Order: sequence, then C-alpha cells, then structure tokens
Amino acid sequence: MKVLITAGASGIGRAMAEAFDAEGADVWVTDVDKKALANLPAHWGAADVDASNEAAMADFFAELEARWGRLDVLCANAGIAGPTAPVEEIALADWQRCVSVNLEGAFLAARYATPIMKTALSGSIVLTSSTAGQYGYPFRAPYAAAKWAVIGLMKTLAMELGPYGIRANAICPGAVEGERMEGVLAREALAKGMTRDAVYQGYASGTSMRSFVTAEDVANMAVFLGSDKARLVSGQVIAVDGHTENPDPKV
Repeated sequence: MKVLITAGASGIGRAMAEAFDAEGADVWVTDVDKKALANLPAHWGAADVDASNEAAMADFFAELEARWGRLDVLCANAGIAGPTAPVEEIALADWQRCVSVNLEGAFLAARYATPIMKTALSGSIVLTSSTAGQYGYPFRAPYAAAKWAVIGLMKTLAMELGPYGIRANAICPGAVEGERMEGVLAREALAKGMTRDAVYQGYASGTSMRSFVTAEDVANMAVFLGSDKARLVSGQVIAVDGHTENPDPKV
C-alpha cells in the first residue's frame, strides 16, 4: 500500500504516518516544517512542500507518480488554526491564508491524486476536517468556514469518483491533545478573558465522554478508512471527538 500524508511530519499527520507504517504501508509525507521533516524515519519519503502552493504540489505529484506509479491512500491533512478573534477584528489576509491552507490544500491534494487513482480504478481519499466543520465556532470564523467547505469538497469527491472505485471520507477531530491545541487554548483564553484551564475544561465538558482525543485516535480512523475493511464506506463525515455536545466552550 502506498500512502501520502500532507502535513505529515508532526501532530495528527505524523501519527497517521506512524499508524500506516505499522501496517506495513509505504509512507511519504509532505510538510513545510524542515526541522520536523529532518527527524522522520529514514525509510519514509519526505518532501518540503507547501500544500497550498499549486506549482509545488504539481511538481511533487509528478515525482510521486514517477517513483511509485500508484497511490492507494491520500490523507489530505494540511491545516492551520488561523486567527482567534471576533469576526470584526479578523484581517482579510489572515482569513485568506487560513482558507488557503485548510481548503485549497485539500483541493490541490485531491486534484493531483485523482488522475493517479483513476488509472488504478481504486483509492481512498481521507480529508481532515474538524468538529468546527459541523458546528459554528465563535472567534474561529475562517477556520470553521474552511472546515465546513472541506466536507462539501469530500461529498462531491465521493459522488464524482465513486464510479472509478475511489472512496472519499472526512475525519472530524475534536480537541486534540498537543502543541497545536495548546496554542488555540491560549489564544481563545485571551480573546474571551478566561484562563487556559477554564477553556480546556470547557472543551472537555462539551463532549459526552468529557475528554480530549489524541492524534493516535484520529490516525486509527484514517487507517481504517484507507483499508479494505472500509471498502464501501464513502461520502461519510466521521467525528473522532468523544461526541461533541457543546461546541462553544464556556466556563
């Protein structure tokens, strides 16, 4: 199995790469974090590619096709948190950058992976959305808008590519333990005049399981969606979030 993970050098993407590797897959990751790329296992493929840069993505996929000849699983995982602020304080440039990475990065990955998968009449595309793609999130307008759009993209891919044996699904992580979420907590605490711990508890108490999730929890779902065990699972929005009940964290 040949698997590509965008933004795969750290966080959820790294966990996905490790999980597929453990299943015996050949793994290639792209990222813009050169330091993280340098610390990947030697037997993984690694490339410094901005997922929102069309020329860079086109060149990378040409290399991938020349080297591998096929692609079984695409995990379009690239994303950034974007600004945390009231909508009237969000600069258009910050909005555009957030949407570019989260939405256009997913589109470009799917756009260049699709011809390779069509040749084989098989493949699985897994897009990383978010519970922000299922609910409105105060102070996170660009991120929520982009993640909702990712789900619309996935639904369209599933319908369009199903006749070629290609499946498409979206994973919606909830609050994921780790460095990125810590940054979100800090910014949201500042925007709402709350403490970091109060925001953390608000997220956790907003789930029926009263818990954050781990990157490994998300990765396990990606492996399932990429496997033959999910051969008829397509067009689905699957939350890995401990069941979010209240998407607006409060004290």
